[in-house]
Amino acid sequence: MEVIRGEMHACLQNQSYKTRPLSTSSITFTSSTTAPPTSVSATEVSHFNALASSWWDPHGPSRLLHLMNPLRHTFISRCLASQPSPSPTEQLRYLDIGCGGGIFAESAARRYNTSSVTAIDPTPEVLKVAEAHKRRDPLLMQTGKLDYRNCSIEDLPLPQTDDEKFDIITLFEVLEHVNNPSAFLHAIFPHLKPGGWIVLSTIARTWVSWATTIVAAEQVLGIVPRGTHDWRKYVDEGEMREFFERMGGWGEGRCMGVVYVPGVGWREVKGSEGVGNYFFGVRKGREGV
Repeated sequence: MEVIRGEMHACLQNQSYKTRPLSTSSITFTSSTTAPPTSVSATEVSHFNALASSWWDPHGPSRLLHLMNPLRHTFISRCLASQPSPSPTEQLRYLDIGCGGGIFAESAARRYNTSSVTAIDPTPEVLKVAEAHKRRDPLLMQTGKLDYRNCSIEDLPLPQTDDEKFDIITLFEVLEHVNNPSAFLHAIFPHLKPGGWIVLSTIARTWVSWATTIVAAEQVLGIVPRGTHDWRKYVDEGEMREFFERMGGWGEGRCMGVVYVPGVGWREVKGSEGVGNYFFGVRKGREGV
C-alpha cells in the first residue's frame, strides 16, 4: 500500500499531468489544425501487439472490451435517435479508429443499417488477428462490407467528396492511448460527413479512475494487463465538451457514464462520467467544420 501511495504522490507532483493538450483548464486543448506526423505511440503499439493472440478470447485480457460492446451500440442508437429527423432506413458508413482485433467493427458491420465499415489500427499483429477472425463470417467477406487497414488516422487518405466521408466515426478506448488528443481529433474531422457523428469512449482523470483502472484492475485483480493505462492521458468529460463548444460548428455533446460491476458487467450509471469510464458523442453541423 505504501508503494501505491508513493506512485500516486509522484503522479500528482509531476507537472506533465497538468500539460496534456486537451482542454482549456488543467489540460490545454489547442485549436490548431496542424497535426503532427502521427498521434501513435510506439510504446502503445508494442503493448497491444503483445495482446494480439488473445484478442477474441472472451475470458482473456480483452474481456472487458467484449463486455462493453453492447453498450457501444446502445449509445450510438441514442445519438442517432436524438437527431431532429432520424432515418431508420439510412445505410451508414462507419470509420472505426483503433479497431484492435475487430470486436466493435465486426458487430457494426453486421447491423441492418450498416453500409460499410472501414476499420484502422496501427498495430499489425492485432490486425492479422482481425483479418483471420473476419474470414469466419461470409457476410463480412462481402466486398466493401468490412475493410481493415493497418494505418493511423493521419495516414488515411483524405476524402475528396462528401460521399466519400463517413456517417459515424468511432474511437472506443483510444483517446487515452494517443500522444496528442487535440491534434488527433483535428485529424479526424475531415473524414466526417456534415451531420455525422463522432462517438468515443474514454476515462475521466480522477482519483477514482486511478484507483479502479490502475491499482485495482491492473495491479491487484489483474483483469487488465499491466501497462495498459497511463493516468496522465485520461480526459475529463468536461474537457471534451468544452473543446467542441470552443471549436464551433458542433451540436451539443451527449454523454453516458458506465461502471464495471464484477460478476455482472458494464452498467450505465448516471453521473459516473465525472469519475470514470464514459461515452461521448457529438454531431457535426451541416455546414461542416
